Amino acid sequence: MKSKDVLEVVLFSFGFKYGAPVDVNVIWDVRFLPNPYWVEELRPQTGRVDKVATYVLESDEGRGFLTLLKPMITFLIEQNSAAGKKSLDIGIGCTGGRHRSVAVTEALADFLDRLSIEHTVYHRDIERDGRDK
Repeated sequence: MKSKDVLEVVLFSFGFKYGAPVDVNVIWDVRFLPNPYWVEELRPQTGRVDKVATYVLESDEGRGFLTLLKPMITFLIEQNSAAGKKSLDIGIGCTGGRHRSVAVTEALADFLDRLSIEHTVYHRDIERDGRDK
């Protein structure tokens, strides 16, 4: 059961080509990370698939980004908790919302699990294939 005094972190992956979310506290644009879309065997998969996540997160850019992002997330959680906020909504976007943003969001969810921080994950555009816009 969720305590009323505990900050909940909401992780929200999305594709910029479908519009950025407006109800988030922070947005990180991860379009600088290697894009699995351009790898034929990875294209139909999502960032929840190990091969795709590895491609994104184990790159030099991916490792560097997560190394910097994890302390920032921890800091934001501490500050928002101290300010009495009920939630911290974090948007993570890539082009289509299927690969890079999903992989980063899942990695952050794992990080929050290890810290025992309450969180919810939404992947808004994971099922889109890019042909509908």
